[in-house]
Amino acid sequence: MTAEDLLTYQPVDNLLKDRVILITGASDGIGRALSLATAKLGATVVLLSKTIGKLEKVYDEIEAAGSPQPAIYPMNFKGATVKDYQDLTDNIEQQLGRLDGLVNNAGWVGAITPFTQLSAELYQEVMTVNLHAPFLLTQACIPLLQKAEDPSIIFSTHDCNRAYWGAFGVAKSGQKGLLEILAHEYDGERSVRVNGVDTGPVNTQMRRHHYPGEDWSKLRNPEDVISPYLYFLGPDSAGTSGENIELQKA
Repeated sequence: MTAEDLLTYQPVDNLLKDRVILITGASDGIGRALSLATAKLGATVVLLSKTIGKLEKVYDEIEAAGSPQPAIYPMNFKGATVKDYQDLTDNIEQQLGRLDGLVNNAGWVGAITPFTQLSAELYQEVMTVNLHAPFLLTQACIPLLQKAEDPSIIFSTHDCNRAYWGAFGVAKSGQKGLLEILAHEYDGERSVRVNGVDTGPVNTQMRRHHYPGEDWSKLRNPEDVISPYLYFLGPDSAGTSGENIELQKA
């Protein structure tokens, strides 16, 4: 399907019924919108973010809509260890029994700044959140995902190999490489579908913070860009892997 097709994709009711889906960055923006939508389609959503208060609000919204009861898992990627990621996977298996989908959506720009002004400390933090964390989280989740009938991994990608994007641009380039490596490695009998969605500019808190002078009314809202995620998480995309859909061009 093309980017245009995916933006107008209409999932059937209960598309994700009985599926367990872990979404990072679930407290704001695209992660929040996607959490609400996947729950509405029948999924049990594991809401992961660093801010408990915001996660609780999303939890309450899902419950109020009559969707399956979600789970909250607070985690700050900046300080997370390998054991923390394994503990997360173990808890999902013990409490929910399965994992059908993983959405690596959380992101943190750090700063848009000239290359020579990016401190080593900030570089390390940005790389940890945007590249090391999805690598280690995905590594921990794959054994559990492989037990599912139709497992799916999605990355929120971002083409930002441009001036001043520094560590975030480097991390997102690495994330796209990770997507491609995993798609090749988990093809065939070991099948785990791995795809990406590059939404382009979206009216989110992160975007507004870094572009305070922009006319945000001209941007898509988070709810406008989640259809491709729903497609890749559900059975309609069976057999599709290694795709990275760029919505900005749609």
